[in-house]
This record gives sequence, structure tokens and C-alpha cells, in this order.
Amino acid sequence: MKKSSKRWIISLSIILIVLASIVLGGSSYLISYSLTPYEKVEHKNAISYEYLFKNYPFVQPWVDSLTTINAIRDTFILNPEGIWLHGYYIKAPKPTNKTATIVHGYTDNAIRMFMIGYLYNHDLGYNILLPDLHYQGESGGSAIQMGWKDRLDVMQWMHVANELFKDSVDTQMVVHGISMGGATTMMVSGDEQPPFTKCFVEDCGYTSVWDEFKYQLKEDFHLPAFPILYAADWLCNKKYGWGFKEASSLNQVKKCNYPMLFIHGGDDDYVPTEMVYTLYDAKSEPKELWIAPGAAHAESYKDYKEEYTEKVKNFVDKYIY
Repeated sequence: MKKSSKRWIISLSIILIVLASIVLGGSSYLISYSLTPYEKVEHKNAISYEYLFKNYPFVQPWVDSLTTINAIRDTFILNPEGIWLHGYYIKAPKPTNKTATIVHGYTDNAIRMFMIGYLYNHDLGYNILLPDLHYQGESGGSAIQMGWKDRLDVMQWMHVANELFKDSVDTQMVVHGISMGGATTMMVSGDEQPPFTKCFVEDCGYTSVWDEFKYQLKEDFHLPAFPILYAADWLCNKKYGWGFKEASSLNQVKKCNYPMLFIHGGDDDYVPTEMVYTLYDAKSEPKELWIAPGAAHAESYKDYKEEYTEKVKNFVDKYIY
């Protein structure tokens, strides 16, 4: 072999090694950036309540009154992976078998979903349970699971809520989630349901983790999906046991035969509004859709409190009574 050929092979090998290192490093960064965006520490309740009361001041008197009578209760479960998970539960003002399991969003926690707890508990008279998902709030776990593994935990929480709140008969339950919690809700909906599940409400959830990360990769870093997202998908499978395409709300919704209300902000540029149309079209009847005019991501309730409450009430009243 000529020396020039050897040099060409060596140069090409070096280039390939450098490119592979860049892709591997970039995909590893994407995994860390997305799934462990902060060092795992328990969210301080005071900070979460400060956020809640600043954005939803009408919730504070309700929380204060519940706190006075020790009505906001902590509970824990050990999931099949051996991870301790935390949640809050609040009984209805009057005995009822109506129950809502309420699921928070990305890098959020259960306390920051108490405004939806207010909707169900204060306005509609429901029992409520609000879990902290993996790596968030006071739950354990090594990383955020973007709803896919969380769907199994939420199903476990649904059974816990049924046991906590049922009297002589099972509860009648709605699952309501926002943002990543909306995606989690849809992911739950495609699995086999217990007899007490009656309906679902999803607010601004994404079609799949792959679609959402592809969108954010383009918006935040101006990069195409190939090759970094493909490599990150592979790494996530190796490290956490699930893949971005596998974690599909869309595929789960296609399997769901239960009633679902889809809500999305008309000006959502974080989980783009067009995703909800794809999800809605894929879902069989019964289904309903409400686009909150001009609302940004996860702010439909904040911007349209009365209308949001009315939409939810009118929907759940058809299936829970």
C-alpha cells in the first residue's frame, strides 16, 4: 500500500473518530440537559407555594384552610423498580366517590398543580391525589422519565387513590395532566384500565418524546435530528430502558377507548399547538377539543379560569356522577 493511501486511511479514521466523539458527546449532553436538568434535590415547599400563590392567588385561602385542619396529607408508594414516590391527597369537602388523579409537568411538582386540585376539590367537590413524578418534587428516581415510565407509576397511584377514597364501591376517576403531565395522561390512557377509570383530560401534551425533543433541538440549538437525536435515543434506551419514539402519546391515544378532553393553548410555542390536532384526530370517539385563544404553554387555566372550569365540569359530568 502506498504511503499516500495509508495517510488517507489514517486521516479518515481520525476524522470519523472525532465526529463520533462529537456526536456521542452531544447526545450525552442532550440526555443530561433534558432528563437531569438540575441536581436532584427536594423542591422546597415554600418556593413551590410562593410560585403557586403568585400565579393563582385565589388558591391561597383554600390551601390555608386545608392546612389548618391538616387536610393535605402525604403518602408514599414503592414502585416495582424499588423507587420511593411521593404524593399528596385531599378528601372531598363532602363524602363522594368522585376522584381526580392530577399529574404535573416537566421539572414541576405536585404543589404547583394545586390550582387544578382547587378546580376539582373546591369547585367540583372531588377527592384528589397529586403525585410527584420521577426525580421531581419529593419522589426518588435518577432522571425525569418524560411520562413513559411515569405512566406505570400513575396507574399505581390511581389504584392507591381508589383505596384511599372508596367507600362501599369503587371510585369514579378522571386523570387530568398538564404539559408532560398531559402526555403522561395520554400514555396512561392507552394501557388496560381498572374499572374505576371513567375519562381523561389532557392539557398541552406532546405527540411523542421524539417529536418534542426534535422540535426543541431545532428551536433551542438550531440543529437537525440526525445524528444527535438518534444517538441520544440509543443512549436513553441503554441508560433508562426506554426510547424517545417508544414514548408516544399518539400511539397510546390510538388505543384509548375512554372519553378524552383535549385542551391546548392557541399560542403554545413550547409544545406547538398543531400537535393537539394530530392527537385529537387519532383518538376515537368520545372526544372533545378546546383551544384556549392566545394562551401560551400550560397557561389556559390561568388565562381562562372560568371557561376552563366550565369546560372540564361539563365534560366530566357526562361520565362521572
